[in-house]
Amino acid sequence: MNISIISVGKLKEKYLKSGIEEYTKRLGSYTKINEIEVADEKAPEQLSEADMEIVKKKEAERILAKISPDAYVIALAIDGKMKTSEQLAKDIESLMTYGRSKIVFVIGGSLGLHDEVLKRADEKLSFSKMTFPHQLMRLILVEQVYRAFRIMKGEPYHK
Repeated sequence: MNISIISVGKLKEKYLKSGIEEYTKRLGSYTKINEIEVADEKAPEQLSEADMEIVKKKEAERILAKISPDAYVIALAIDGKMKTSEQLAKDIESLMTYGRSKIVFVIGGSLGLHDEVLKRADEKLSFSKMTFPHQLMRLILVEQVYRAFRIMKGEPYHK
């Protein structure tokens, strides 16, 4: 099993880096996590709808270039399906059972994901109806992947 997390933007915050490193280390006995950062498109604070579309399209091109054709893609999107940790574990285990050895999670930038990325996705996953900073989502996602593997192995985890 090879799990990749593609995210837009460079992670700068030390506390987030530290948390992600900790969960990545813990995941080492279960699977390999490949973190892929793609550059975010520089843009002014105030953008028109057309400008937002251009920014998301450029970021989408960078994201899609990193996804192999045989990967199972899960896009994090606010309008995606919400799951419990147990459901996520079951879904990952099912993908592994049926020969999907590459899972790619995609986290968009501050404007979200372009439709081209959402169309490439095999599913959309939402962690909440609330909006989170995309950099924080990286930490939350890697923790949930770790939790999923603990659940799959029947090991204790904090509920």
